Amino acid sequence: MNFRNVLRESLTAMQRHWIRSVLTILGIGVGVGAFICVVAIGNAGSSSIEDKLQSLGDNFIWVEAGSRARNGLRAGSRGTRSLVLGDAQAILQQVSLIKSLSPNVDGHIQVIYAGENWATMYRGVTPEFLQVRRWQMRLGTFFTPADVEASAPVCVLGETVVENLFGNEDPVGKTVRIQSLPCKVIGVLERKGFSATGQDQDDFVVLPYTTVQKRITGTFWLDDIFCSAVSREAMPEATKEIMALLRERHHLNAGEDDDFNIRRPEDVVQAQLAGSRIMTMLLASIASLSLVVGGIGIMNIMLVSVTQRTREIGIRMAVGATEWDVQVQFLSEAVALSVLGGLLGLFVGIVASVGVQNLFHFPTKLTPHVFAIGGGFSAGVGVLFGYYPARKASQLDPIQGLRYE
Repeated sequence: MNFRNVLRESLTAMQRHWIRSVLTILGIGVGVGAFICVVAIGNAGSSSIEDKLQSLGDNFIWVEAGSRARNGLRAGSRGTRSLVLGDAQAILQQVSLIKSLSPNVDGHIQVIYAGENWATMYRGVTPEFLQVRRWQMRLGTFFTPADVEASAPVCVLGETVVENLFGNEDPVGKTVRIQSLPCKVIGVLERKGFSATGQDQDDFVVLPYTTVQKRITGTFWLDDIFCSAVSREAMPEATKEIMALLRERHHLNAGEDDDFNIRRPEDVVQAQLAGSRIMTMLLASIASLSLVVGGIGIMNIMLVSVTQRTREIGIRMAVGATEWDVQVQFLSEAVALSVLGGLLGLFVGIVASVGVQNLFHFPTKLTPHVFAIGGGFSAGVGVLFGYYPARKASQLDPIQGLRYE
C-alpha cells in the first residue's frame, strides 16, 4: 500500500462523515490555537523581563554605603560614610574578576533651564559608568577623564529631564543650573524606560563625581560603587572577594556587621524571569488539556469508525490486506484529522494573538518554535490517540468481519 493510496482513502473516509470530521478538526484547532496564544503572551512577558535584565548593566554588582543592621540599629542605605574613593581603587586593583567600575555620588536636586525647572536626581560618576550600566548616548558625548580630573561643570541628561525642561529643543550646548551651579549640557542618554521595580531610569542628571563632591555637596565619601564583573558566572565569586576586601579595609572584626551592602540586581530580575517562565509553562499546560480532549474525540470517532467498517475490514483482509495495511489505514485517518486540526490551530493562534494585542493592548510574541511545538503536538495527538483504534481494527478476525451485518 503506497502513501498516495493511503492518503486518498483517508480523505474519502473523512468526506463520508464530513460533519464528524469537521467537528473533530475544530476541536484540535481550538486546542492548538489556545496553546499558541497563551505561549505567545508568556513569551512577550519573558522577553520584556529579559530586556530589563540587559538594561541593568554589564554583569552589574552594586556596592552601597550603609549597613542594614549595624550595632543593633537599622541604619539603612547610605546610613554611614564608609565608602571612599580608595575602596573603589582597591576593588579595581585587587579583585581580578572586576573589569571596570565607577564611583557614584547621588541625591535629589532641582534643575533649572530658562523658565522651566524639574526636580530630579543627580549622579556623580566617571566615564566608565556608560559601560558598567550598559548605557548608550542618543545625542552629544559623555564627559571625559579630563573633565573628572578638572571637576568640570558639564552634565549629561536623561530623556525624562530633557522632555520636561527642553521639550523638542536640542539641549546639547545649552546651560542649565543645577542648584547654584551653571552646567553645560554635553549629551543626552538613550531612553531605558522603567526598571523592574517601576522606577523611571531616565529621570536623572549625570555629572563627574568630582564636580558633585567639590561644587555641589562638599563631601568626600561615596554613596555607591558600580562594578562590572568579567562574566555572569564570575559574579558570585567577585561578590565574595569584594566583601572580604572591604571588611579588611574597614577593619571589621568577625562578629561585626558589614558597614556596606552588596547587591546583584540581576538576581531579582532572574527570579522574575524564572517566575514568568513557570507561569507560561503552567498556562501552556492548561491550554494543552484542550488538545488532550480533542485527542480523546479522535479516539472515540475512530473506534466508532472501526465498528461501522467491520465488514469492509473483513473484505480487505480476505483479499490479501495484512494487519499492517489495516493499521496504517486507520492510523493515517487519525493523523490526517489531527494535522488538519493543527493547521487550523496555527491560523487560530495567529488571529488570537493579534486580537489580544490589538483589543486588550497586551503584548504577544510569536516565534517559530511555538508553531513547531503546536504543530508537532497536534500530530502527536493523532498518533497517540489513533493507535489503539487502528490496532483494534488490524486485530479483527476476517471471518467475523465478513459475517458482520
